[in-house]
Amino acid sequence: MVVTARLMAKFNSYYAERPILTIMITNAILSGIADTVAQTLTAIRQNSLQQCGDFPKDDYVSIEIHELDRKTPLSPMELNPPSRNLPPPFDFERLTRFMGYGFMMSPVQYHWFGFLNRSFPITKTAMFVPAMKRVALDQLMFAPVGLACFFTFMTLAEGGGRRAVTRKFQDVYLPALKANFMLWPGVQLINFRLMPVRFQIPFVSTVGIAWTAYLSLTNSSDEA
Repeated sequence: MVVTARLMAKFNSYYAERPILTIMITNAILSGIADTVAQTLTAIRQNSLQQCGDFPKDDYVSIEIHELDRKTPLSPMELNPPSRNLPPPFDFERLTRFMGYGFMMSPVQYHWFGFLNRSFPITKTAMFVPAMKRVALDQLMFAPVGLACFFTFMTLAEGGGRRAVTRKFQDVYLPALKANFMLWPGVQLINFRLMPVRFQIPFVSTVGIAWTAYLSLTNSSDEA
């Protein structure tokens, strides 16, 4: 609790001086944690499958949705290395891409949340309805565009071209958008209704850690 209180005090201090930069750094760190969790789950699952000798041949989409745009399946050597005791190597390049996306998207999220707060102010006499309006606008406008930006950025950062981006959208965009609508409206209602403005983006990024882990486990169970 003491450590948490100190971190909160530091965050509030930095936010008061440089709000956008503080949000960018915080979001990048939380995005890095999310990808680390996802890669860890991948390693645990692949290691478990190797030990059981039940590794699917086409298991090259084993973790979160931004892994589904690979141009070619992994080779058998990559999927099942000679040593069954060695987990897959940690992908620092992927971690950097994920943190970079979180860092660069933070100003957009900051101004978007500011727009929602100004357009639909929450007062003591009007709380639920303005929050619902924020959620509706956020999910109908920002979520589809943000998801499209995410897939496009990740694909291009991995060296993919127009065809790779097109394949990404064909394969995973709609399923990911449907999954988004199942989780994020409720999360954003809590966010807009209860969270102070300065904590809204960190709250979303923190839930994003569980969101990435959820996608990982869901995809793994579907292929098992």
